[in-house]
Amino acid sequence: MKKKLTKLEKFWILYDVGNSAFVLMVSTILPIYFNALGEAGGLSSTEYLAYWGYAASVSTLAVAVLGPVLGTMADRKGLKKPLFLAMVLIGAAGCGLLGFISSWLAFLVVYVIAKIGYSSSLIFYDAMLPDVAEPEELDRVSAQGYAWGYIGSCIPFGIGLALVLGSSAVGITMETAMAAALGIVAVWWIAMSVPLLRRYRQKHFVEPEPHAVRTSFRRLFSTLKEMGRHKKLLLFFIAYFFYIDGVYTVIEMATAYGTALGLSTTGLLLALLVTQIVAFPFSILFGRLSGKHKTHSLITVCILAYTAIAVFALFMTTQLHFWILAVAVGMFQGGIQALSRSYFTKLIPPEKSGNYFGILDICGKGASFLGTLSVGAVSQITGNASLGVGILAVFFVIGLILFRRSVAVPEK
Repeated sequence: MKKKLTKLEKFWILYDVGNSAFVLMVSTILPIYFNALGEAGGLSSTEYLAYWGYAASVSTLAVAVLGPVLGTMADRKGLKKPLFLAMVLIGAAGCGLLGFISSWLAFLVVYVIAKIGYSSSLIFYDAMLPDVAEPEELDRVSAQGYAWGYIGSCIPFGIGLALVLGSSAVGITMETAMAAALGIVAVWWIAMSVPLLRRYRQKHFVEPEPHAVRTSFRRLFSTLKEMGRHKKLLLFFIAYFFYIDGVYTVIEMATAYGTALGLSTTGLLLALLVTQIVAFPFSILFGRLSGKHKTHSLITVCILAYTAIAVFALFMTTQLHFWILAVAVGMFQGGIQALSRSYFTKLIPPEKSGNYFGILDICGKGASFLGTLSVGAVSQITGNASLGVGILAVFFVIGLILFRRSVAVPEK
């Protein structure tokens, strides 16, 4: 019989509810708002998609560079929580500030800063998992985090969406409505972080040493050498680089892609809200299935599903196609993210979780710059947004092949 979630596990899950509101805003309303700013600034639809992709690439590349060092520093006693708090505040402040910017270029700059804060906070958040849950509970707690994040984020998003779509009815401008919506998300994000910050205590850590930054770099290179000797872990890293790259690019570029195809803005937003709702039960389902089936088998199913989704996107032309895509993504999005996180946690030493999750961010959100860059570049070069998104199928196929090779390596 499964144990009830502890108070600390619930507070850890609650942060997913907080930061997911920003993710939902970034993947739905923000690209549409940026499109309006871009049109006012003279950008074409192809340029808009390309610049949005480039901005996402810059933010994730910055985290790829900073992540391993920040993660290594967080393994020192007492540093994980204050570093986590700093990144939450940077991300939430940037989110709130976006509502007051009218220049598309300035908007992209602040968006990049907010994304860096958000992505960096997840390095420390994920690294808290070994301190929060017992080894046998990792899959379930990780899945619950994504599940409640999806459904909980609909609350501030729904309020913001109502403000934006009904701005004329309540007598406010679109700009005022956007500022209010982004402010609500920023406040929600911080509020959902407070319980975890108050309750969390770092259990696994390395002893503090002098010259923190220099020591962090030394430990980082030491960990990279350890990974080179651990074939199973190394193959998983490379596989994860490719398949999760595709997953995050789908999340980043879905609304931008639909907008570039000329689909209804309201329809796009409602379809992506459905993605969140569908993702809630399916994330919990994958968490429960992990108790009956091997985690690597479930991840394999998710990668195959995403490959089919990328191929389907090549032929998407109507609103109905986008709705089908939104439901399909919702079915597998939480599963592949949650199970990958818990699968990785089982492969690493808990006292070095910050270090390893910092490096993993290169292969996750940090590496997704390759996907967004590919979509933007192929779309701009060919003038065909469908070909840009379709290239992601290649990422999933490579990721699947390498992941299965990792699974075949015996456990040490």
